[in-house]
Amino acid sequence: MSVEIERRFLLQNDAWRAAASAPKTLRQGYLSVEKERTIRVRIVGDKAWLTLKGYISDVSRSEFEYEIPLADAETMMATMCPFKMEKYRYLVDYQGFRFEIDEYFGDNAPLVVAELELPSEDTPFPRPDWLGEEITSEGRFTNAYLSKHPYSTWDKA
Repeated sequence: MSVEIERRFLLQNDAWRAAASAPKTLRQGYLSVEKERTIRVRIVGDKAWLTLKGYISDVSRSEFEYEIPLADAETMMATMCPFKMEKYRYLVDYQGFRFEIDEYFGDNAPLVVAELELPSEDTPFPRPDWLGEEITSEGRFTNAYLSKHPYSTWDKA
């Protein structure tokens, strides 16, 4: 079993763009959207994966990920995934750490979130000036939740 330890943040500004990689488009569909477990199909270019995640804590999840044929992923996405979302993913390396910046589009625009995978929950890491409020413990910012409850529908008052 693999464990994903991840912290999530809103961004304060667009200064991260100067150091960002070219974006990749990620399409994701969810077969199960529950706090205890999510089952996701992800398509990036001509590659696809099936991912199962189980809740351990707000920061840690068990994760099982398997590459699957693109045609299977397309069929699953079209016929079995009631909740979908799309985003651009940028990579930003900063002081030995790699931030994944997700810029959502469609019903989740204009949300932009930084994710940072860590080797342990208490690993210290640098905070670039563009990193804003931590949202790791706010489940509504998970991709699974956003697929079911798009950002554009939230009451942000």
